[in-house]
Amino acid sequence: MKATGIVRRIDDLGRVVIPKEIRRTMRIREGDPLEIYTNPDGEVIFKKYSPVGEISEHAAQYAEVLTKIGGCPAVICDRDHVIAAAGIQKKEVLERRVSNSLEDLIEQRKSHTYRSLEDKKVTPIEGMDRYAVAMTPIVTAGDVSGAVIMLSDESHEYATPEQTALVQAAAMYFSKQMEE
Repeated sequence: MKATGIVRRIDDLGRVVIPKEIRRTMRIREGDPLEIYTNPDGEVIFKKYSPVGEISEHAAQYAEVLTKIGGCPAVICDRDHVIAAAGIQKKEVLERRVSNSLEDLIEQRKSHTYRSLEDKKVTPIEGMDRYAVAMTPIVTAGDVSGAVIMLSDESHEYATPEQTALVQAAAMYFSKQMEE
């Protein structure tokens, strides 16, 4: 844990203001759910709550299936980080931040398919040069929770209709799982 040097007082209603710089850096937006942790040393820790993170073990298995059927790497992310991956070195992508372009697509609830050179290439993960061939956001009870993505590789430069259908089905499945 890293100290920021910022000290805030609790107001008479028990509220604490999280400084704008920290909210921007941590991508905390108005209305985002925060989970509160405590430890015996008296520390209170706020962590962004991720409903997709709750099913990360299940997501890892699903990513494996997507990779086998779709034939290219698959990742599943929440609104901020990759939580599951298959067909690619996991240590390269797990817990990496999603790119601003992917975050914008997710927020707009837009799917993305790279079918030809006329389509825009979206690099979904910060620090990676692979682009998304197919991506569909996970929408749960009207809220955007994350996305299912199939990535480019040597043998898959463009999305096939099957890959597009696979990410759509996976996103729908995770949406239903989180609603239950």
